[in-house]
Amino acid sequence: MNTVILAINSKYIHSSLAPWYLVAGVTRYARHEHNVTVVESTINQPISSIVQQILPHAPQVIGISTYIWNAAMLPNLITELRTHLPDVIIALGGPEAEHNPEYWLTQGADHVLCGEGEQTFAHFLDAISANRTQSPLFQRGWHAQRDGYFGNDINSTPTEPLDPFTPTYFDSLNGRIAYIESSRGCPFSCSYCLSGDSKVTFFPLDMVKAQIDKLINSETTTIKFIDRTFNCNKAHANELFQYIINLDTSCCFHFEVAADLFDSDTLSLLATAPPGRIQMEIGLQSYYQPTLSAVGRKTDLDLIEHNIRTLLSHGNIHTHVGLIAGLPHETLDIFRTTFNRAYQLKSHNLQLGFLKLLYGSKLRQQASEFGIHFTPEPPYEITQNRWLSAADLYALKNVEDALQSTYNSGRFLSTLEYLLAVTNISPFDFFRSLGEVLHAHAIPLNVYADELLAFCLKLPNIDSSLLKDCLICDMLQTTKGTCYASFMKERKRFQTSALLKAEKIIGHPISRDETAILSCGKQVFVDRDVQKLVTKLYELCLLKN
Repeated sequence: MNTVILAINSKYIHSSLAPWYLVAGVTRYARHEHNVTVVESTINQPISSIVQQILPHAPQVIGISTYIWNAAMLPNLITELRTHLPDVIIALGGPEAEHNPEYWLTQGADHVLCGEGEQTFAHFLDAISANRTQSPLFQRGWHAQRDGYFGNDINSTPTEPLDPFTPTYFDSLNGRIAYIESSRGCPFSCSYCLSGDSKVTFFPLDMVKAQIDKLINSETTTIKFIDRTFNCNKAHANELFQYIINLDTSCCFHFEVAADLFDSDTLSLLATAPPGRIQMEIGLQSYYQPTLSAVGRKTDLDLIEHNIRTLLSHGNIHTHVGLIAGLPHETLDIFRTTFNRAYQLKSHNLQLGFLKLLYGSKLRQQASEFGIHFTPEPPYEITQNRWLSAADLYALKNVEDALQSTYNSGRFLSTLEYLLAVTNISPFDFFRSLGEVLHAHAIPLNVYADELLAFCLKLPNIDSSLLKDCLICDMLQTTKGTCYASFMKERKRFQTSALLKAEKIIGHPISRDETAILSCGKQVFVDRDVQKLVTKLYELCLLKN
């Protein structure tokens, strides 16, 4: 059986772990020989290009992993595949197909497989090769097929841990972001999520450590754990934290965690991590208790705040805090309060996401109860609800755009700190106003910076010289090259004597473009050979007289 497992990623830098688990499952569980090839592509490729990647493998079976980021293109892709491979058998798996099988069977798929796929896909290929598509073996872990059979969901959890990290996997990885898991499932029951309220399976720690060792010896620089709540088991999480902290590597490890589960032992352990070794993604979602209760999220907000501040105080862990706009009971004014409170935590990144009504989620079933309207096509994003109008959500989109272009980009941090201090404008109101008049999409950075300056000069209590000083320092710390904003071209630069003195301090040549004399007379320059591991900012130095 010639089989292609197709993964369609959202970006090239992403890799996909699912197909390699399926390959490992076929190796372990299949009774027949199958020639399985993984093909990875992205949503940014033309469909014809993806088809051309597949055709040389002459597949008899194509398995496709379906997610909200690639589902919209799949009907056209399946049609195109049928044109070139009329007899090919197409099987879909993944959350999009599993929770909406009837739709996908009308879009050209032959089969939809449910649950964890390691055993299911192996038995599926065996049954296809033996032409036994109606046998009980074929229906294990099975959901639907086009001739009308709809089976029950059966536990298809692998009977033993599998290792997806083969030499072929590493040949394919090619330096992209690597993904790994140490557990499956989530004990919590957030109604907007598909992973919640499920049994958590923890993988053997020795196996996970061995996989980490393989990954750090590849060309990847970032390793992301896909565990839905990495620290839901303290002992399991802390042992892996300790192992990763002790490694001799430059890799960064990313974790999705519940910050209110951290205790003093874990926080003390994390304080010992080398700068830049660990990155945390913390779902705060909302500060409004009726909202959290409505979506089944039990959170100690005060403890979350305390633990986030503690993590940040150590200065060694890059921390993301996430909010979700569009949850029940949260009006624009209430969300404004949530946003401002979250911003004051001063995390390195404040992610503003929008509610998505996923197939299979409890909240999608409750959409009419909460008056939630959402797009019918993926990613099923909210368009309005009982508490937020379409205009409100548009305003929040403007906040998101401005937030991404300034604070989350890391490019204008001292400028934002100055502006919010002297204007007494709340963070939410500032980003909303900025987003209404300045959109970053398709605008070069130098143009955006000039327009940001023009916008900020109209705000109350602004000292134009101090504002320009902040912008100059921000640009020096974040930007390489000579495509500068106009205020950068107009700044005073070091004379030769000051330049030589700066070069002597840092021990290598610098250009005048990497220097500035501020309005107060201070002379600053940037050392672009030194980039801070946590913030990714270049080192800004003061030239003393």
